[in-house]
Amino acid sequence: MNWETVIGIETHAQLSTRSKIFSSAATTFGAAPNTQACAVDIALPGVLPVVNREVIARAVRFGLAVGASINRRSIFARKNYFYPDLPKGYQISQYEMPIVQGGSIGIHLDGKEKTIRLTRAHLEEDAGKSLHEGLHDFTGIDLNRAGTPLLEIVSEPDMRSAQEAVEYAKVLHKLVVEDIQICDGNMQEGSFRCDANVSVRPAGSDQLGTRCEIKNLNSFRFLERAIEFEVKRQIGILEDGGKVEQETRLYDASNDETRSMRSKEDAHDYRYFPDPDLLPLMVSEDWIEEIRASMPKTTLEDERAELLKIGVPSYQAEQLTGDRATSTFALGTVSGTLPAQVPILSSLILGPLRAKLNEENLDIGQTKVSSDQLRQLSQRVVDGTVSITAASSVVLPAIWAGEGGPDEIIEKRGLKQISDSGELEKICDDVIAANPRQVEDYRAGKDKAFNSLVGQVMKATKGKGNPQQVSEILKRKLAG
Repeated sequence: MNWETVIGIETHAQLSTRSKIFSSAATTFGAAPNTQACAVDIALPGVLPVVNREVIARAVRFGLAVGASINRRSIFARKNYFYPDLPKGYQISQYEMPIVQGGSIGIHLDGKEKTIRLTRAHLEEDAGKSLHEGLHDFTGIDLNRAGTPLLEIVSEPDMRSAQEAVEYAKVLHKLVVEDIQICDGNMQEGSFRCDANVSVRPAGSDQLGTRCEIKNLNSFRFLERAIEFEVKRQIGILEDGGKVEQETRLYDASNDETRSMRSKEDAHDYRYFPDPDLLPLMVSEDWIEEIRASMPKTTLEDERAELLKIGVPSYQAEQLTGDRATSTFALGTVSGTLPAQVPILSSLILGPLRAKLNEENLDIGQTKVSSDQLRQLSQRVVDGTVSITAASSVVLPAIWAGEGGPDEIIEKRGLKQISDSGELEKICDDVIAANPRQVEDYRAGKDKAFNSLVGQVMKATKGKGNPQQVSEILKRKLAG
């Protein structure tokens, strides 16, 4: 039987406020256990939560960015369950009336565009953390994370492969970190983590299968591998005549498998009810418009589309828009240049320039090669003054080292290509005469022989021959 995979993603994005959602305690990562847990966080008797205005503003920014509805009135609820790192015995979250409803995320995969619908995005507080390592027969409880503000972003089950799920997660990560800057996105520290709801069904069916939720996937690689394993596991159960049980599972990276954690709870298991300590959350129209006016006018997806429109190859446009600083630099560099310069410029930025930045651990804002210098160098490649190889391996590193501009370095280093057709014709004649066997092989249909002849011409010119001219002259002479 052919099977179809159905995936929905729940993403917890830690909001980048300096204090927690309902207290003034700090949210800094890495503090000693329980040093950032105040009376509200540890639920001492008589304390009351007070909502952090900046947390609400960040949630509204997200809703506006994805084209969602912002609920002018939303409610905080108590989600009741017992766990040692949840001192109140409940988590403050939103249930029936979240702050953000609807919206969508666009993804690009294999040259195709797809829209992933969002169900909602709601605010909640994080729980603490149970510590096991180094404590022998005991478990320690660190409440530093208790009360940390989270935005839980819930998608519809619109994804049909692990690759689509990863692309969705990457686009969402880029949005919250780079575009609207509401989350630092550090997956190793738990600032951005995904739960994948996975099910399978017979191809063509419109009925959803029984889903399993894979919790706390904190890397794109783990997300992909966990989904791929889970899909195979569920298909194996169904094809053996079994039944998939609804449950929560964990991904074991060391064994590359998912394993059962607990039976999956439904909403009624948590006994949600409005939190009596918190009034309904009211968001005014004026405040929404104030937040809208403060948002960036373009997103990284907008800039990616602009780079594609200018002529940057798709795979390079994706890399250039991985972060806001690189995207802005690349767009400013390629805009207004000749079409022939565009792919050369994108290659120079992603190749030798990025290598130099990484070598010295610098951001692109600290580059020692300016946009003007890159444009001038790309023009010298286009007009045949210098080869792309020499531009990348010699000229750009020399500019970085402070040896001068492109023209000065090309002249000083003797890098000008030989574009004199008469001189190149003579060298090609000499190479053809000296290599009758390779000429014969080429004429017999062996293309590798041609590459060898080109290489010998380039060697004879000490790498200064214009490769395109050399290729054209050789083909013409060999055809004759």
